[in-house]
Amino acid sequence: MDLGVKGKTAIVAAASEGIGRAIAFGLAVGGARVVICGREPVPLEKTAEEICALTRSEVLAIPADVSRPDDVRRLVELAAMAFGELRILVNNAGGSPPGGVEETTDTQWEAAFEQDLLSTIRLSREVIPHMRRVRGGRIIHVMSTSIQQPIDGPILSDAVRGAVVGLAKTMANELGRDGITVNTVCPGRILADGFREVADDQAVREGNSLDECLKAAEREIPLRRYGRPEEVASLVVFLASEAASYITGTTIHVDGGLANRVI
Repeated sequence: MDLGVKGKTAIVAAASEGIGRAIAFGLAVGGARVVICGREPVPLEKTAEEICALTRSEVLAIPADVSRPDDVRRLVELAAMAFGELRILVNNAGGSPPGGVEETTDTQWEAAFEQDLLSTIRLSREVIPHMRRVRGGRIIHVMSTSIQQPIDGPILSDAVRGAVVGLAKTMANELGRDGITVNTVCPGRILADGFREVADDQAVREGNSLDECLKAAEREIPLRRYGRPEEVASLVVFLASEAASYITGTTIHVDGGLANRVI
């Protein structure tokens, strides 16, 4: 199915591995020109080479830490120089370290704020003028189901990522007149490095093995299995497509039915 992303340029943050990598790959399969960033140059370049080899799409790897304003500006500038129009932005960042309210320091709160909220604001702010020039675009924030159903342990992510959802709704209202859609995707228990770290922390706190913790968590999911990064990517690619042109301001969970909510 042609979703209408062919030839469009997409920036995918934190795309060296896991969900970000799967999203970049999914967009490239659809024919998009993909700009990926990550903190570590070697795995980032390896990912770019693999995506390019498997999809034959153009992939540009730019080392960048999205929590740094200068890196964000450089990322968008180089993407525009390489490919011209910027049509798709996927705001994605690694999770913050686990910890409860009492042991979490101000420095850790500030780092989480920079990484998860300010990176989203800065990247969006840099890309929006490019989208306005072409009268349209897609902005997708990748967050977590914890924004509606907090997870014990990662209080930094629970709190800061929740703010992104409010930001996204306001952005959708503000940018709709320019043909720019803004949506939030919330992965649940996806078998990627970030989830394993949270599960390992929970296992230590509960005095159980990691294997016991993983099996117990899996039983809580209505579909009785963990998700795959590719399953999150499928939704993100759809929201980036022409097929999703009338969807904006939404928050959609990819969690196998885990979150206990009616709406």
